Amino acid sequence: MKLSIPDMALVVLVGASGSGKSTFAHNHFKSTQVLSSDYFRGLVADDENDQTASGPAFEALHFVAEKRIAAGKVTVIDATNVQRSSRGQLVALAKKHHVLPVAIVLDMPESLCVERNAARPDRDFGAHVIRRHRNELRKSLRGLEKEGFKRVYVMRTPEEVEAAQIEIEPLMNDKRSETGPFDVIGDVHGCRAELEELLEKLGYVLDRDAEGRPVGAAHPSGRRAVFVGDLVDRGPDTPGVLRLVMGMVDAGNALCVCGNHEQKLVRALRGRNVRISHGLEESLEQLAAESDDFRKRAEVFCGGLIAHYVLDEGKLVVSHAGLPENYHGRASSAVRSFALYGDTTGETDEYGLPVRYPWAQDYRGRAMVLYGHTPTPVAEWINGTMCLDTGCVFGGRLTALRYPEREVVSVAAHKVWYEPVKPLESPTAQRDPDVLDLTDVTGRRIVETEHHGRVSVREEQAAAALEVMSRFAVDPRWLLYLPPTMSPVATSDLPDVLEHPAEAFSGYRAEGVESVVCEEKHMGSRAVVLVCRDSGAARFGIDGSGAVYTRTGRSFFNPDLTEQLLERVRTACAGLWEELNTDWLLFDAELMPWSAKASGLIIQQYAPVGAASSAALTASLDALTSAADRGIDVGELLASTRSRAANAAGYRSAYRRYCWPVDGLDGVRLAPFQLLAAEGRSFATSPHSWHLAIADRLVAADASLFAPTKRLYVDTTSEESVAEGIAWWEEMTGAGGEGMVVKPAANLVRGPKWLVQPGMKVRGREYLRIIYGPDYTEPQHLKRLKQRSLGRKRSLAGREYALGLEALDRVARGEPLWRVHECVFAVLALESEPVDPRL
Repeated sequence: MKLSIPDMALVVLVGASGSGKSTFAHNHFKSTQVLSSDYFRGLVADDENDQTASGPAFEALHFVAEKRIAAGKVTVIDATNVQRSSRGQLVALAKKHHVLPVAIVLDMPESLCVERNAARPDRDFGAHVIRRHRNELRKSLRGLEKEGFKRVYVMRTPEEVEAAQIEIEPLMNDKRSETGPFDVIGDVHGCRAELEELLEKLGYVLDRDAEGRPVGAAHPSGRRAVFVGDLVDRGPDTPGVLRLVMGMVDAGNALCVCGNHEQKLVRALRGRNVRISHGLEESLEQLAAESDDFRKRAEVFCGGLIAHYVLDEGKLVVSHAGLPENYHGRASSAVRSFALYGDTTGETDEYGLPVRYPWAQDYRGRAMVLYGHTPTPVAEWINGTMCLDTGCVFGGRLTALRYPEREVVSVAAHKVWYEPVKPLESPTAQRDPDVLDLTDVTGRRIVETEHHGRVSVREEQAAAALEVMSRFAVDPRWLLYLPPTMSPVATSDLPDVLEHPAEAFSGYRAEGVESVVCEEKHMGSRAVVLVCRDSGAARFGIDGSGAVYTRTGRSFFNPDLTEQLLERVRTACAGLWEELNTDWLLFDAELMPWSAKASGLIIQQYAPVGAASSAALTASLDALTSAADRGIDVGELLASTRSRAANAAGYRSAYRRYCWPVDGLDGVRLAPFQLLAAEGRSFATSPHSWHLAIADRLVAADASLFAPTKRLYVDTTSEESVAEGIAWWEEMTGAGGEGMVVKPAANLVRGPKWLVQPGMKVRGREYLRIIYGPDYTEPQHLKRLKQRSLGRKRSLAGREYALGLEALDRVARGEPLWRVHECVFAVLALESEPVDPRL
């Protein structure tokens, strides 16, 4: 006997004690899949046969079972389960998590069960217990399906049990092995001509029959179409649409999920009592002109459509009306209902239509969800979901999304085929796009990013960020981006340095990055500059012409000085406005001197250390020198103190090098190194040579404000080129420079799993005195510092980088402010993660 078990099923073994359930489970399932009541009694009472522990044992068993099925794992319950009440709890658990309950019944002869129990010394109960179990089982057998079990298998002899084979059957919606590429097409509603036009625009070649009717289509590159349902009703040619789509599906060139209109059409074709409304009348009239064979084919096709598909290893979900994450890949009437009809609030609007619950506003799932059902003027991204029904039948457009490219392609409707009951409404219209909600950022958050998957923000991190953001940050409408932290290079093996470029070059070479750019590291404060061509009121809804803010979102200067700086930047950008067709530009830069923003830090932390060490060590040197002059043997201590005094002098020189007086903007320097974004565009994939060329143009336009960034390109596979890069760093740091940042020349680079680090800082030996203290170069200290761990810092840098890229992508797509702010806020929240601040 072959027992087909649906994937993710909850399997309930049913049988009297001694029927062989545990042996069957051991032979056919993984040990991790089987939850045994005996085992859980042992867990809670140290005795698997202690029946008084059954209550807490089953509570623990049900708890673990729920966690497993919530995670989509096949779960087997090994208990007698002969009572309907105990089975009912398990069926309810399966129903709660939308998995299919399966019953496997071992209805063995009473004599066999008694014999088996007698052979086990731990089973000291009598035959009457077996008899009671079998009586309860016999009463239940005929009603198992009515209890909710979707499949019931009964085995009555040991031979049947021995011959049984378990087969885990993928659910019909499981298309994770189908990786695309796909073209997901919104609601067609009988608009055959527009569908033909869209398919041809997407590159498909139509196949026509002898009468010239399209009966299929294929893409020369092997792409496949995926239809979100509602092929039928309202439009001028439902049969033509069905003929084309059925041909594509039959040929393997398309997939199609069921829409609520297909569901209703099937019921009408099967003679059920349905209300002829919402365009069904048009479909029935058009199909009446077709042959009986075609109508039967259409009925079978529409009736066989499933509610949703999970595609591309779970990264893409397609359904008609959308689908929350806890429904993905599940099978139940509730899942199908949501996929077909969505969820409603129970209210009706002024047009008499149901008010739909905006599920996409709360979606935080990993998978991209593409759907239709509720017509909108344009296709918009909301939390990784997109509605592709842009109202073609109502005179709007027929829209597709190219996956994985995320490119929207559409064609205009040829006319208004069906008058809408109410005007089309944007899916984001239910919320003002520029209004921020506290619930968007408080508590534990998960932000979905394209380049790093899900990034988690803990509740306490969100609370810390909220304190900073609400009290000190600039207006959030300016906050399009916060820079990520930067990871230092791997610790050097050389005896006298902590950081060295050789590790940066070898690290990138190991990641497959052959070409890197080494950029001079300016010692200042990281600055994000958002400059508008004119007033920001038109684009950002706020008076002013931009903002200049820190890594924590705080303004660098007062409003007057900020405007003066922005005016200089705006003037220097002349030519870029037309060239990039934009009214605003977003730069990542370094603002100098360091003292312009860090004067408090210098006065309170660095200067006292320098002054105290200099004063104390000078006095010590005088005393030790005097003692040596008197013939006292203090040579070793004197040498050590002289070394420490030199260290202290180097410490003071190191931080003083980055401080100079400023008066207004006089003395302020700005070193831009990346143009992050402009209207409708993110420049994260532009090579660093392009970004640095933009920076050079700004330096040429205003050399008194903009500081140039020296750079050197290195081939990590060439020993000669690597040696040149090392020499360049040694020369620069030897002359007092802070160091350099090594970046992949191509900019955004993906490794086998995650993004390659966007940059690694390699700081000079003398500069690091500011970070690690005056005496860090002493051998005993340097040896200790070389044990530093970089894993957490690198992980943090990667996550913040991905969040920054996601923010820029959302800005480029024109997504609402709260969607952009979600990423920006998460970067600030992650900054509260406990990481060694010296790294």
